[in-house]
This record gives sequence, C-alpha cells and structure tokens, in this order.
Amino acid sequence: MKRSAATMLFLTLLFAASAQQSDTAVDVGNTEIQAAVRRTASLAVSDQQLRVASINGEYNVGVGVVHRSRTNGPQTANGIEHTQITEIYHVISGTGTLVTGGTLENTKPTPADSPVVKVLNGPSVNGGAILNGTSRQIGPGDVVIIPPNTPHWFSAIASDEIVYLVVRVDPHKVLPAGYDGRRAP
Repeated sequence: MKRSAATMLFLTLLFAASAQQSDTAVDVGNTEIQAAVRRTASLAVSDQQLRVASINGEYNVGVGVVHRSRTNGPQTANGIEHTQITEIYHVISGTGTLVTGGTLENTKPTPADSPVVKVLNGPSVNGGAILNGTSRQIGPGDVVIIPPNTPHWFSAIASDEIVYLVVRVDPHKVLPAGYDGRRAP
C-alpha cells in the first residue's frame, strides 16, 4: 500500500507538472523510456533528458531516465549537488543505496558548457564523499525528492542495474524549454 501511494503521488506530480497550458500535455511513454535505456545499456551510467517543458512560462520541468549498472566492492565517492533544480526520482526497476544530505567534500563546479549544466541539471557542483549523509535502500516504486543544494550519490547498486525516472523541477528556467530528446543530436 505504501508503494502504491508513493507511485500515485509521483504520477500525480508528474502529470500536473507536465501540462504546458490548460489544453496541452507533454507525453513521455514507457516505450520511449525503455528505448532510451536500451540505447545506452552498455554504459555504466547513463542520464538522458527526454523532455523539458515550460509550464505557462513560469517554470520548467524536465523528465529524464537514468540507469546505473551493478557496483562491485567499495566505490569511489563521487557526490553531486544541483544549485537550482529539485530532482524527483521514481525507481522503475532494480535496487541501490542512495546517500543524500550532509556535506559534500572536495567540491568543484561542473563546467558551464557541460551537458550536465546545459541540458540535465543546471548549475551543479561535483565532489567526493558525503559526510554525515543519510543512506537508504531504494527499489521499484520508491520515490525520493532531492531539493536544490542537497548532495547525493549512489554508494552501491545491488541489482544488475537500477533504472529510475527523474522529474526535474526548474523554477529558475535554466533548463532548455522545448528540449525533446527524440530530436537531440
């Protein structure tokens, strides 16, 4: 029941945030999501923005899909935080350990011309370990909301891979409204 309620909340947020105008909606179908995952299945990590919609000119919402391959043994810490974007993860398949909060060590701004900044997450800071963060196991149906300036990273992927949908709420309109991953180079 808890997973079902979380899934319903996520879908409600997704559909409410996707409407560009009162008579227009942005659709991202499961076929497209799965195709995006298959295209980059050989990569250890893939984060693909599928759409960025302007919501009545007031803010933007991005929808993407991420897959991360199984990890073996201790991982090199590589936390990140986004300064203007809230990310909402909805796990489609797989399991992993997500660490959020705390303090990100050895921070360094992500280059402004990076696809991470220009298309995915807006201005961001990369770093090493997260000190005093909160670790949690997440799996299918789980939803995690990561506010701006919140360090996060996956310390372990227990299944063959974890696949999750990412909704990116962009009140500062730093993501490219109208972006459509089907037409990206």
